[in-house]
Amino acid sequence: MQAEIITIGDEILIGQIVDTNSAFISKALNKIGVSVYQITSVQDDIAHITKSLKEAEENADIIIITGGLGPTKDDITKRTICDYFQDTLVPSEAVLDNIKHIWKTYIKKPLAQVNIDQALVPSKAKVLMNKYGSAPGMWMESNGKVFISLPGVPYEMKALMEDEVIPKLRKTYQFPFIKHVTLLTYGLGESNLAERIETWEDNLPSFIKLAYLPGLGRVRLRLSAKSFDKNLVETEMESQIKALLPQIEDIFVGFETDDSIEAIIGKQLTALNKTVCTAESCTGGKIAQLFTKNAGASKYFKGSVVSYATEAKIDVLQVPEALIKAHSVVSAPVVEAMAKHARELFKTDYAIATTGNAGPDKGDSDAEVGTVFIAIATKDRVYSEKFELGNHRTKVIMKAVNKAFEMLQKEILKK
Repeated sequence: MQAEIITIGDEILIGQIVDTNSAFISKALNKIGVSVYQITSVQDDIAHITKSLKEAEENADIIIITGGLGPTKDDITKRTICDYFQDTLVPSEAVLDNIKHIWKTYIKKPLAQVNIDQALVPSKAKVLMNKYGSAPGMWMESNGKVFISLPGVPYEMKALMEDEVIPKLRKTYQFPFIKHVTLLTYGLGESNLAERIETWEDNLPSFIKLAYLPGLGRVRLRLSAKSFDKNLVETEMESQIKALLPQIEDIFVGFETDDSIEAIIGKQLTALNKTVCTAESCTGGKIAQLFTKNAGASKYFKGSVVSYATEAKIDVLQVPEALIKAHSVVSAPVVEAMAKHARELFKTDYAIATTGNAGPDKGDSDAEVGTVFIAIATKDRVYSEKFELGNHRTKVIMKAVNKAFEMLQKEILKK
């Protein structure tokens, strides 16, 4: 069974907002065994929306539309759907009661006619109640196909997908069992990794697919299995992973569920009751930012010094000026001193430090653009590695961030 997602709104097409709705919907559908055939973004234009609906009906069994359900004149999705199904709009008492409740409880202003009109829905539609907004979701069936219209506001759409759409799809259809397992690897490029596991990959059963997901300094291997026989999927997936792991044991750092590498490290640190801090120069606080975007990070992440200027390394991190003069600000001795003093400052079990030249100019160092030193400090030792990460500033920074996480996780896994 296949689905198509249509996102409506000029704001997406002009780059004013990023379409995160499609990613969420795709992931939610995939979990229940629905493959997404296509994602389309269209203008706030009746002809464009109608054309997309026709094409989607030819391609897919389930069509999910987001956006264009607001109270203003440019929100035309509901009227276009009515025209498409040769239907008429009728008032929904349940939706109107919900709108009145929202205005009375939160808005505390008289209801305008445009808000009352949001209670109008196609007569053939089943209303999906929106607990967090005034625009209802709608479920319509035609010629064996299901059309689902959802508001474009992300938190409203997500709640409707989780509370209404997915449960209703499960009741309506029988779906195959899908299982994804993603393995995280660091330190080997995509082509070299593919060459290493080529024989194993060639012998995968037909219902298991392998995808390479390369990043800056890392490659994720995603195994996807799909079958109506759940036991077959579980057994064969376990068998294939067992055969793969010995071939990548030197670069394998863990399994990814929906977690990022920094979230995985956070869970590992929490389980070990350990803490970490950072002293960042060329990465500009990016490592700290990625740690702290995860809820509960204060359990294991204690703080950061963004010692971007040489003076900050000397004044805040107590790196001896003579050390910098002798070795350059971009050097192993300096980054190790940064890590050592940061760990002492924050009283943590681990510290990460970075210094380098991300470009485009050499700055305070004679080091070539792309040269980065990363250090890890523990209570027992301090060590560093040197990397040459290219000449693109953003890539250099993100590669350095990923290398730092790779080094830290390897240190944690030694325990």
